[in-house]
Amino acid sequence: MSKFSIRTIKTVKIHKTISLSALHRTILLLLFIGLNLSSEAQQVDSDYAQTADTLLANHLRNHGISFSHDNSVVLLQTGQEKFDDLFTAIRQAKKSVHLEYFNFRNDSIAKELFDILAERADAGVEIRALFDSFGNMSNNRPLHRRHIQDIRSRGIEIYEVDPIRFPWVNHVFSRDHRKIVVIDGKIAYIGGMNVADYYITGTPQVGQWHDMHCRIEGTEVNTLQSIFLKIWNKVTKQDIYGAQYYRGLGDVSYFHGLKPDTCPSAGKKMIGIINREPRKTNSIIRDFYTNAIQLAKDSIRIINPYFTLNHSLKKALRDAVKRGVKVDIMLSTRSDIPLTPDAGFYNAHQLMQDGCNIWMFTKGFHHTKVIMVDGRICTVGSANLNARSLSWDYEANAVILDKCTTHELNKLFDREKSSSFLLTPKNWKEWRSPWKRFAGWFGHILAPVL
Repeated sequence: MSKFSIRTIKTVKIHKTISLSALHRTILLLLFIGLNLSSEAQQVDSDYAQTADTLLANHLRNHGISFSHDNSVVLLQTGQEKFDDLFTAIRQAKKSVHLEYFNFRNDSIAKELFDILAERADAGVEIRALFDSFGNMSNNRPLHRRHIQDIRSRGIEIYEVDPIRFPWVNHVFSRDHRKIVVIDGKIAYIGGMNVADYYITGTPQVGQWHDMHCRIEGTEVNTLQSIFLKIWNKVTKQDIYGAQYYRGLGDVSYFHGLKPDTCPSAGKKMIGIINREPRKTNSIIRDFYTNAIQLAKDSIRIINPYFTLNHSLKKALRDAVKRGVKVDIMLSTRSDIPLTPDAGFYNAHQLMQDGCNIWMFTKGFHHTKVIMVDGRICTVGSANLNARSLSWDYEANAVILDKCTTHELNKLFDREKSSSFLLTPKNWKEWRSPWKRFAGWFGHILAPVL
């Protein structure tokens, strides 16, 4: 064989070697890319598999909120339901009844409540009640000094939170807006209703008054008891504590005639209590709402009376629509206060333009404060979506991670849609005159203090 032939063969072998080496590298590179893409895809699937309730629970745990899994929750969807259930439970109290309200309106419902409490006090039950001083003076039937003295003479301990004193500016900021009742350390009530007969009878100004409360049994009763006793001791300078007040897992069989939890998950519901305290947990309520909205993958439903919002909440709702989440918001056309609702309508109009469905409830006033996310998460409590609740006041909400309870609230929303109209660009201008639209714009400028 000639030298030329030998060189040719060697060159061919070298070229083959180079070609095989390049091929191997290409194959390895493709395999690497494929594996990497597969890993990323698995991560995306894993993130999606982590449902909003799981992600939200993890977020809240990182902010100090504990969850327990042994609770029952009963939704009390009208004033009549709430007071019937509450009064029935109090009549069966054996050890203690603790009440914390924004106000006790001096009317027929409050009279009935204090009569029942006096009966239990005569039976040796410890009765403790708190009300917010500003909340008392801001309602049209306040408890006056003589009423408070009469209540105390009947064996009921009752105190004002942050009494209004000269120069009368101490209540500009933090007010106790919570609505909590704990009975025998075994059952608890939390929600948006104060003690007033208009939750049953309505008012001439707004007509029917709609609101929401719930009754909890299980470990989270202890959390609500701790919240109450902490502020009780702060206000009264007493030192009330002890195991006798913490029996959330104790026997509750002696309570009869209460509305039952009919969910298959009764006794196994996952609940955490969000407690907003000024200077301690300032951002917890707005963090909850913002993150619940940001984590939504399918649906968001909100009912709230004072919809002044803040920038982060409005952005979260807009971003949710962009992700393809269906956002439904229900507001009332009527309200018990001026200007704040106008600011809410201004926000509603903007969010309608961004793709949210805005339902305007016309059959009275919806004072309900709930959110439902992905059919898995809901909350019932005292917090509005205004600056006072999100940045100033004492508030408490139950975060319920349960499909059945959330479904019950979704059914409520669907029922109320029949008494509402869907906001559109056309009916917006028909419903809101230029002057009212200006009031809404002006109100939204003042939103940080409303």
